[in-house]
Amino acid sequence: MKITANKRTSLVSFLFFFVCTLQLLAQNSASLILDMVHHNPGEPTYVSKYNNPAILKEMGYNGKVYFLFESPALAINWESVDKTILPKGTEDRKWVDDKAAQIKKMHAACVAEGMAIYAMSDLVLFPKRLIKKYSIEDSFGDPNDALTEKLIRAQINEMFDQFPDLDGLVVRIGETYLHDAPYHLGAIKDKKNPEKTISPLINILREEICVKRDKQLIFRTWGAFDTNLEDYMAVSNAVEPHKNLIISVKHCEGDFHRSNAFSKVIGQGRHRQIIEVQSAREYEGKGAYPNYIVNGVINGFEEHARMPEERINSIQEFVDTKPELYAGVWTWSRGGGWNGPYIKDELWCDLNSWVMAQWGKNTNKSEEFIFNRYATERLHLEEDDITKFRKLCLLSAQAVVRGRNSTYRDMNPWWTRDQGIAWPMVVKGELEQKRNLAQKDESIAKWKQIVKLAKSINWKNEETKNHAIGSSEYGLKLYKIYRTLVYMKYAEDNGDAKAVKKWIKAYDKAWADYNKLAEKYTTIATLYTQDYKRHIANNADIKVNKLREK
Repeated sequence: MKITANKRTSLVSFLFFFVCTLQLLAQNSASLILDMVHHNPGEPTYVSKYNNPAILKEMGYNGKVYFLFESPALAINWESVDKTILPKGTEDRKWVDDKAAQIKKMHAACVAEGMAIYAMSDLVLFPKRLIKKYSIEDSFGDPNDALTEKLIRAQINEMFDQFPDLDGLVVRIGETYLHDAPYHLGAIKDKKNPEKTISPLINILREEICVKRDKQLIFRTWGAFDTNLEDYMAVSNAVEPHKNLIISVKHCEGDFHRSNAFSKVIGQGRHRQIIEVQSAREYEGKGAYPNYIVNGVINGFEEHARMPEERINSIQEFVDTKPELYAGVWTWSRGGGWNGPYIKDELWCDLNSWVMAQWGKNTNKSEEFIFNRYATERLHLEEDDITKFRKLCLLSAQAVVRGRNSTYRDMNPWWTRDQGIAWPMVVKGELEQKRNLAQKDESIAKWKQIVKLAKSINWKNEETKNHAIGSSEYGLKLYKIYRTLVYMKYAEDNGDAKAVKKWIKAYDKAWADYNKLAEKYTTIATLYTQDYKRHIANNADIKVNKLREK
């Protein structure tokens, strides 16, 4: 049979498409789709459905990351090194054994669902008794120290020996939390130094975890080598790739703030990367109000549209252009930051988590396609209501960035966080002021649209309806408070005493309206508070009260 040129071209095209499809299926089937509940350090753990591996599996996840204080690093007994480090019968040994029993019970729940088990751990972290006994108070944070290296290797061995169900470790060196670890100490020297700290530590862990045990190591870049591309490439070049070694990168630089730059290290180097996404944004209400960020994460946030053409500015572009480096996605379904707000209904973080998980394992499907599946399968919405729900969610992303910052980053993003508000920190300049105030007005207009849409949707039950409307009102009323403060800030800067008094009056009314929310809506989150000062240097309400006296 003679094959014509056209038929030959068609056959080649089909085979190329077939091979590409197989490659994509293989990539996505091997992708890690992980979730973690980030409990507030020092507080009771979150009561959340995402603590349940069965729920996560049903949502599309294939692994669970346990939080820092659920890590075997805190639960090993160190007997392979020295039985006198944590002697039986002591208070700290009892604490460690109790922690081990708790963790093994958690792991059993994951095993029962066929879910991979990962533990996030701070390094370097050792028992206080060990540090004192070996007199390494000044050296244990240095992975180049011979004894420290020996102890790290022993620690890794004990973690996997005593917790055999563990599939891998997620390691961070950006900070060390000890709020719920009374018998341990942590330290890391030169955490941002690729040559002295990061590369040597990864190489130790790579050998012990990836090579010797054929387990997985996920090493987080955050707070260490996440914002400097030169540092990232130095680490990439100093550490040989391994099938079990994955680098974890947040989709944006620094903390999860809108208007922060898209991560410049995504798609770079020679190691596979897993992308971190926060579903209940810690600086944006923690799930207290609509805040759909997945469209921006996957397709690119509007503030990243001005990036140079040659730069990757979305996760979809990363997957499309560097599929060999894509290792999966890792959501924080709940948590981050400190204190409240505390949510009662997990609707908005559920939306972000579910769509992110489903897309992470089906990257050939569009975000909108998967979003519509959520609206249909999870909320049971139909026809026009799906369209209205999508419009509401896309508006929420626009309203949030304009209300807390601007699409040009005209504000320091740290001016409001957790359940508190500081005096606004703005970028100086007449253009910046005009643009910033305009976007605050735009934010309120968009929040009003969101409330209107929430009220117009035919929700399938009263509880969802109550929460969708109540949480939308929560966003509108909170962002009205933000707006009054930004206007007041500029009025003071401009020496306009009359405008300051006008905005103080508006500020008082906005707080009064906001504080009435719980009288009408039963499932809304706890409220922001005027007296909150944790990690806030210049509390807004204190500043406003000083302005009243002028």
